[in-house]
Formats: sequence, C-alpha cells, structure tokens
Amino acid sequence: MARDGILAGKNTLITGASSGIGAAAAKVFCKEGATVTLVARREDKLAALVAELREQGHEADYAVADVACDVEVAAAVQHVVRRFGRLDVAFNNAGAGAAQIPMHRMSEEIYDMIMDTNVRGVWNCMRHEISAMLEHGGSIVNTSSTAGLVATPVAAPYIASKHAVLGLTKAAAAEYAAQGIRVNAITPGTTHSEMIDGWIASDPEAEGRLLRTALLPRIAEAEEIAEAAAWLGSDRSSFVVGATVPVDGGWTVR
Repeated sequence: MARDGILAGKNTLITGASSGIGAAAAKVFCKEGATVTLVARREDKLAALVAELREQGHEADYAVADVACDVEVAAAVQHVVRRFGRLDVAFNNAGAGAAQIPMHRMSEEIYDMIMDTNVRGVWNCMRHEISAMLEHGGSIVNTSSTAGLVATPVAAPYIASKHAVLGLTKAAAAEYAAQGIRVNAITPGTTHSEMIDGWIASDPEAEGRLLRTALLPRIAEAEEIAEAAAWLGSDRSSFVVGATVPVDGGWTVR
C-alpha cells in the first residue's frame, strides 16, 4: 500500500489506544502513512482494531501494557523497536478519570489511581520513548486536558494530574530539544468517548453545562483531537516544542 501523508515513514506508538481518542489516533495516523503500535490494557479491543487496520492495508501491531507499570511500558517500547526498527513518534494518550467527588471525601485509592495513570504513566512512557529516540530524534505528544489549564469543582486529583502532564511536557522539551526530540502537549476539550457519552446519557443536562462557554458549542469527535496529535507528531510542526495546544472549541478562551 502506498505510503503518503504527514506521518509517512514514521513508526508510531499510541497509548490508551483501545477506545476514544487513542483508537481514533490509530486510524488517523495510519491514514497519514504511519505504522502504528497500539498500547492499552484491553487486549481484545487492541486485537480487533489492529485486525481492522491490517485489513485496510496498514501496518499495525499492539502491545498490552498498563502505563502505570514501568516494566510493561519498557516492553512495549522495545516491541516497537524490534518490530519496526525504530520509534519516531509517541502519542501518550492513556488517562484515567473518576466520579466527581468533593476533595474532603476523596479516597487515597482514587487519588493514587488517577495520579499513577495520568502522571506516572506519562513519566514512564517518556523515559523509555526518549531513550529509544536519542540516536535519531523524534516527536512526543502528551494528552493533558482543559483541566490542565483551568480548575473546576469536585475533580481535584484529575486537575492536579493534568497540570502535572504539562509540567512534565515542558521539562522534557527543555531537556531534549537540543537532541532532536520535540515534546508537546494537547489539551482536549469534551470529546465523544465511552466515558463522556455514558455520562451525558445518564445526565441530560450535562452537555448544556459543558458547552455553555465554548466558542464552538458542541462536543468534539475523537478524530478531531487525533488530527491535532498527528500534526504535532509530524515534521509539519518542526518548530513547535514545549507547547500546549488547546483543542477545545474555544472553551478556555473565556
């Protein structure tokens, strides 16, 4: 199959790839000419998506891993290098949320789960991805959130974790830009996913509350977020480093 597009010739790794933005990114990255290795915990979802991509003529593989587990992340990155020769682009998209609970009632278990996935997970991924990219350079894109820019009630650990993702992004960018590794972040707004769609179905007024202040008053499609990640991963964004790119319909403008 002919390889063209903004990611042509790039070997990519996508975490959180079993659904939502990650699964959309798998399709967008393939459309843009990349090989993809999909990483998540749900092997059945990964296997089905890889089979679909291969049937369409794309080069795709998967590795089962929990990003909070350093050993599993290391194995996933090594899998990309063994399978495709090198790692060029990483989209660290895996994340966790929790039910909205006031801070004084939030349990340590919920806090630890969110921070382990959203912060330690990005930390684990970047350490091994950077190691794999040092000889030839590359591009890393981290998924933060509008919650990484502004605060809302009853989501303290999630907000803290997504702010931390931006800190890790800037720190890694400052440290490795001179070695040809660009690190950037996106801050998606409300996006159609299993979690968001289920929440809206259970609370008919939720969508209105979410979109009241957006300049584009609608929920994003996962593919729209994935397109931004693809651009940041590509050479088209060659002078963008350490940046936070909102993909939120203007929600954080006001």
